[in-house]
Amino acid sequence: MPDTAHDPMRPPTAAPGAEATGGRLPAHLLVRLLGRLTGPARRAWALLTERPLSLYAVSVLRIGYGLLYLVFLLREFPHRDEIWGPGSPWTPDLARQLFDQTGWASVLTLSDSRVHFELCYAAALVVSALFLLGWRTRAVSVLFAVVVTSFHARSIFMTDGGDNLVLLMALYLVLTASGRRWSLDARRSRRSSGPRTPDRWRLPALPPQLRDARGTLVTAVHNCGLLVIALQVCFLYGAAGLYKVQGATWGAGTALHYVLNLELFQPWPALSHWADEQAVAIAVVGYLAVLLQVAFPFVLFGRLKYPVLTMLLGMHIGIAVLMGLPLFSGAMIIADAVFLPDRFYVAVGKLVRRVRRRPGEPQTGAGAPGASGARRGEVPKQGGHPASLVRGRPSKDSVRSLRAATTLIVRHAPRRSAR
Repeated sequence: MPDTAHDPMRPPTAAPGAEATGGRLPAHLLVRLLGRLTGPARRAWALLTERPLSLYAVSVLRIGYGLLYLVFLLREFPHRDEIWGPGSPWTPDLARQLFDQTGWASVLTLSDSRVHFELCYAAALVVSALFLLGWRTRAVSVLFAVVVTSFHARSIFMTDGGDNLVLLMALYLVLTASGRRWSLDARRSRRSSGPRTPDRWRLPALPPQLRDARGTLVTAVHNCGLLVIALQVCFLYGAAGLYKVQGATWGAGTALHYVLNLELFQPWPALSHWADEQAVAIAVVGYLAVLLQVAFPFVLFGRLKYPVLTMLLGMHIGIAVLMGLPLFSGAMIIADAVFLPDRFYVAVGKLVRRVRRRPGEPQTGAGAPGASGARRGEVPKQGGHPASLVRGRPSKDSVRSLRAATTLIVRHAPRRSAR
């Protein structure tokens, strides 16, 4: 009998169970394969739509950029007419001619009157303060973006990297839910979480399906805006580091020497000259700056990002002091705050409240002595040792209840034993 087990002329046999499926994969294997292929996509979709991420971080960005731009407008208040007003060398007519070529726009050029300019400047101060405080953040964030865009476009030749970054972040923050933490909106939401009185002027509630769809859309837009902010900062650092690598002076370690000797970037010449005399330190700082900027996008998902962010903070403080660029340094420091997790800001908030507490003020919380451990509106945990009743100063009701319970036990104990 011929051996046909390895006969090359014999057609290959189908896999077990293939006859029932017509030569295709079984249903359970197909489902498992599709699950493996769509698993990462489903996890990414859940991460994008289930809950808003980094609410404390975007709130820090809102507070930081609102405060930074408010201080900037107050600092330039004596020079506002020369920079943005009708008396500027870059007249409103020249600005409008440039807008026709570039597509920019500004509310400051809608009129050439000084009254219009002063009203716009006062409105910009008010909008920056409201954005900082987080009052009606959804609407005020749009107004803040309009303010930053208008002032940036009005004198576009007088801006620097700090103005550009503040403009980008103002546009990105419109997409985020930056008013849910540390804001007047969050405080109002906490106060209105209790029972509400009927109001005939209140809009009717949305149907459940529309409300869920709205929540999913708001969460997805917030997370996308947060992702864009993080990518923008990563691209900024990466591009800056790669451009420095291509420069001969950065490779030789002499770039900071030339920067410190530029009169345009010498707010304190004596300090700049003293720093320039530290040749070895200047070279090391230059190499370290390039290394930090190039490596920044690759250390964001580990613990190494904390020392990197700390060194970048020192670098930006040095730029603000030695080069006289406080707006740029402040914008970069605030942008770096987006990479700190929410648990960091929660811990900072607890530390601030602990420091602000007066020495004689009693502590409140689960870990404080004398605290019941129950939140407002919740039933405290029952049970425990009876001695816990007398550790503090028991109330009269608790003493009466304890006496009544003891009397009942003593009275009924003989009957139970007799039975």
